[in-house]
Amino acid sequence: MAEEKESTSIPLSQAENGGVDPEDPAKSSPSSPNSSTRKACCFVLQSWVSKKFMTGCVVLFPVAVTFFITWWFIQFVDGFFSPLYEHLGIDIFGLGFITSLLFVFFVGVFVSSWMGAAVFSVGEWVIKKMPFVRHIYSASKQISSAISPDQNTTAFKEVAIIRHPRVGEYAFGFITSTVILQRENEDEELCSVFVPTNHLYIGDIFLVNSKEIIRPNLSIREGIEIIVSGGMTMPQVISPQERVARLNDRIPLNRMM
Repeated sequence: MAEEKESTSIPLSQAENGGVDPEDPAKSSPSSPNSSTRKACCFVLQSWVSKKFMTGCVVLFPVAVTFFITWWFIQFVDGFFSPLYEHLGIDIFGLGFITSLLFVFFVGVFVSSWMGAAVFSVGEWVIKKMPFVRHIYSASKQISSAISPDQNTTAFKEVAIIRHPRVGEYAFGFITSTVILQRENEDEELCSVFVPTNHLYIGDIFLVNSKEIIRPNLSIREGIEIIVSGGMTMPQVISPQERVARLNDRIPLNRMM
């Protein structure tokens, strides 16, 4: 009789919970409909908040980067002449930045004159005689000449489209110079095409036959904008210069007819 009583006895904690063990999920009571609805609403709300938060990050990220770089540039340029004004007892933020811009403007005006060009040539000759500095100056000058409004001999000549890296794929580049490759049968004209990679002035140089280069009707400025924007400013239609010239030749004939 004692064994039967021990086997049929129920713990006090289970008796209070109606004989159900709360730690056993298989024996626990099913969740109520209100609990399922509450979980679904929380999931939808969490998803909506996360999506809107990411949308705000996407919108504010380029704005924050733009303001940060602009602020850094203003402080950097302002630091050239700010110590001079601080020595004079003038503490106006931005005055050094405006002075720097005016200084660059007047340097451009001075160098454009014959006297400024002569002084600049002498200074350039001195820099080119320095052992290590001349290489840095030459590379920097070539970079600045590429976007110079004067479009001198060292600037980008034309925008080019070449077949690269495989047949059927094309890459944007800039024609920088031409070279004649002497062969036994006939000479071949090659164009030096600079193809930027992840930056406007970091890329590869290819020697391509001038007949295999597609010359689109794009200016140097438009080509630079396409490279810098990652192709987002790409026009919907690109036509080679030869086709544009043929179309322009046909228009007067059609008008005459």
